[in-house]
Amino acid sequence: MKKIMVVTSTRADYGLLRPVIKRIHDSDRLELCLVATGTHLLEKYGSTVTEIENDGFPIAHRVDIMKFGFGEYETAQIIAYTVQAFSQLLKEDRPDMMVVLGDRYEMFAVCTAAATLSVPLAHISGGDVTVGAKDDFYRHCMTKMANLHFPSCPDSTQRVLQLGEDPATVHNVGGLGNENIHNVPLMSLDELEASLDYKNLVPFALITYHPETQKGTQPAEEMAKMLAALDKTENLNLIFTKSNADAGGDELNRMVDEYCEKNSHRAKAFFSLGLRRYLSAMKYTSLVLGNSSSGVVETPAFGTPTVNIGDRQKGRFIAENVIQTTGETDSILAGIRTALSAEHKEICKNVTNPYYAGVIASEEIVNIITEYVYSPHNTIKIFHDIKGE
Repeated sequence: MKKIMVVTSTRADYGLLRPVIKRIHDSDRLELCLVATGTHLLEKYGSTVTEIENDGFPIAHRVDIMKFGFGEYETAQIIAYTVQAFSQLLKEDRPDMMVVLGDRYEMFAVCTAAATLSVPLAHISGGDVTVGAKDDFYRHCMTKMANLHFPSCPDSTQRVLQLGEDPATVHNVGGLGNENIHNVPLMSLDELEASLDYKNLVPFALITYHPETQKGTQPAEEMAKMLAALDKTENLNLIFTKSNADAGGDELNRMVDEYCEKNSHRAKAFFSLGLRRYLSAMKYTSLVLGNSSSGVVETPAFGTPTVNIGDRQKGRFIAENVIQTTGETDSILAGIRTALSAEHKEICKNVTNPYYAGVIASEEIVNIITEYVYSPHNTIKIFHDIKGE
């Protein structure tokens, strides 16, 4: 049995990694070594490690890294500490391959430890571009440390190749979010309302807003503009999922709590809905609002009207169901009104999902990983120059 270490640090990456984790867990050739870290272990972020436990997956290691706070300097401290903590873990429990997803600073640090210790890396969702977040360069750094690549769409595949990766190691399998949407049993509307303790939920907006960490904006000012737009939107209930652990996220979460307290007749906030509730909410919502990657990557599969705010997701491939706005109140309000219009709903019914590659993504990923770990391979990476091709 070859040991595959899968590292998850947030509610978001776990939801996407879940089908991959299950296939590794059920494999007769692979041994799952699941590591929970990051905000999974923080009560203030919902202790989302319980979602993993409830799914029945054994957690081999719990690595507490969120010890320093959430500003830029504190983030640098977390990166340094995470490299140290995972270097020690990998020395004590070395896998045949590590699997990571995405672009967060925690994962960048985890990959740094693995690459330095010559642990082969499989990287999911490389090659994306998100201009408004520092995740953009963390993601590309992770690509350069990885041995196998599983980008989610053709544009991202091309960027991984532009970064000098060997085409034989790059596999466009589509997005895992799309797979979840078709395989996770969703709630009925009555079940969702009972779970959220929210009667007469429809119509409602599903809202997630994160700080734009790249360009030095003031997160509180940006959030205030979005909330001002919601104040001007009538006959629409509001379900917020709170911000992640980026610098400025705590302040945004306080603002959301205050807003929901003042508007308790129509607004509720949650740190995490969990995968099934979140996807069920996406099915029944009138629109998704904010700047989360799920609004861009996952909503096309449902044909859900979406309003993407600002630059955090700028650079990703945008499907026709997504309306792009600036961070200004008037622009956001116009986007909401367009998203709720009959004309845009008709467009959404016929949207083409750019994140579906025609295969079962998790099956392809695990099959390729299995072949890799059972074959002779060299972890020394050589830059593949595509000039002239």
